[in-house]
Amino acid sequence: MKPKFGIVEFPGSNCDHDAYYAVKKILGYDAEFLWHKDTDIKNSDVIILPGGFSYGDYLRTGAIAKFAPIMEEVVSFANSGGIVIGICNGFQVLLESGLLPGVMIKNESLKFVCKDVYLKVVNKNSTFTSKIEKDIIKIPIAHGEGNYFADDDTLKSLKENNQIVFEYVNKNGEVDEASNPNGSKLNIAGIINAKGNVIGMMPHPERACDSILGNIDGQQIFNSIVSNLKLLEIY
Repeated sequence: MKPKFGIVEFPGSNCDHDAYYAVKKILGYDAEFLWHKDTDIKNSDVIILPGGFSYGDYLRTGAIAKFAPIMEEVVSFANSGGIVIGICNGFQVLLESGLLPGVMIKNESLKFVCKDVYLKVVNKNSTFTSKIEKDIIKIPIAHGEGNYFADDDTLKSLKENNQIVFEYVNKNGEVDEASNPNGSKLNIAGIINAKGNVIGMMPHPERACDSILGNIDGQQIFNSIVSNLKLLEIY
């Protein structure tokens, strides 16, 4: 039996099929779409909140999506220890839903940014990174509001509890202003919750899974998740 990924579809999602293709067609895991109006996560072992523009990003990014019927089940799933990965807009939804601390604001440049970036794997022992062999991976970004912001106490807590999973760096692995594509505090590209079962990340690992695109670094994130499901003896 294969582990099952449930991929939430909001009005405005545009990376849901990318995520489905990556986990099912490339990596060979089971996958099913979860409609935003439903209240059934269909026995999913992992839930993906994909990128895009849920509900048109009205009010704030992710602000309306948090009220979708499916999100009540996602929050319950996460609070009970279920694995959730929020990618780009999905990260924003996790912040708005209170499953992760902090907020997203507009990119410092006030421009949409779409390019490959280098990420330092800061926490290599998480559910989402344990199978990543490299210290630096390359993953694409595509966002206009990816500037992660939190107060000093929250940032201190994230550092002390090893909740910062990915940082934007240059190709040599150095954290500097030039490698920060959006102005995020501490060059943060991805964080986990205190329990370690929920991750939000602005870069798109599902867009770095197919060898025909010349980059499969994203595979390691999904394979890490499945590996940890097996350690939990779910599979």
